[in-house]
Amino acid sequence: MKIKEVLSALERFAPLPLQEGWDNAGLQIGLTEAEVSGALLCLDVNEAIVDEAIEKGCNLIVSHHPLLFKGLKTISDGDYVQRTVMKAIMNSIAIVSMHTNMDNAKGGVNYKIAEHLGLQEVKFFAEKPGAVEAGSGVVGLLPEPMSATAFIQLVKERFGVKCAQCNQLLQRPVRKVAICGGSGDFLLGDAIAQGADAFITGEMHYHVYFGQEQKIQICVIGHYESEQFTSEIFKSIIEDECPGLPVMIAQTSTNPIIYL
Repeated sequence: MKIKEVLSALERFAPLPLQEGWDNAGLQIGLTEAEVSGALLCLDVNEAIVDEAIEKGCNLIVSHHPLLFKGLKTISDGDYVQRTVMKAIMNSIAIVSMHTNMDNAKGGVNYKIAEHLGLQEVKFFAEKPGAVEAGSGVVGLLPEPMSATAFIQLVKERFGVKCAQCNQLLQRPVRKVAICGGSGDFLLGDAIAQGADAFITGEMHYHVYFGQEQKIQICVIGHYESEQFTSEIFKSIIEDECPGLPVMIAQTSTNPIIYL
């Protein structure tokens, strides 16, 4: 099995044209003709992730967030990106990232969030122009209506978070839920227009919370926390399309934010 075969399988599921114009998804580092010894799956790539790949005998890392967003003028020890690039190249490890193309793909990041919440009748509510069955956010229904307090507790339990940033508690039952993993406040207006009772995302700007009281229940759980199950999508794709290839979800947490 060659790296290019794994890359092709991932891109069939989430084609690169689905990514946003500012993004840099796809092959980051490495030679696609190389044979794959194993794939390590993660949200972010840093030196610790490369170390884990080395330890587990994986010469391919598949991440959600790209290591490289902008061109590097220097590859030295100046920052963690440069050091990670050097370590990966020195150990013949390829890095592939599936970012906003995986966010926008059917069955992608937002569908996985909906799955962990047990939502039904999930569909896109902010479709990507010019694309078939692609969009920035999804909406679905809880099996039964619940209070805002019970809903927020459910989200905290399913995503393993100790706290969530919310606006004023909604006084009507929550049934229809809109989702955008990562930074999703640009979709809040679309979620309200869809008639969603609640909106889950990873992070939102402070001023966006104002004026939404009793329109929609905002529930912000952290960028990393909202996208933590993305590696499950990678694992399913690779196991289905590249049978026999060792595939492992990274045990290293790359969340740079700690809660004290």
